[in-house]
Amino acid sequence: MSEITQQNLYLLLPFKVSWVADMLAEDEHISTIEAIRRVYSSAMYKQLEQESTKRWHEGPVSLYQTL
Repeated sequence: MSEITQQNLYLLLPFKVSWVADMLAEDEHISTIEAIRRVYSSAMYKQLEQESTKRWHEGPVSLYQTL
């Protein structure tokens, strides 16, 4: 993958969600499944899934802080 586009961004998202959900589950003492649900329903994820925001460049800590 040489260029990230809206058509291939979905390939990166599971990794980002996984990292953020792991941090959330640990900090909030909730299950991983609940953490994943919260991440996917968040405003941060809505921005993350839009290539034009370039949020996919951010690391998991930065994404978690904006969650």
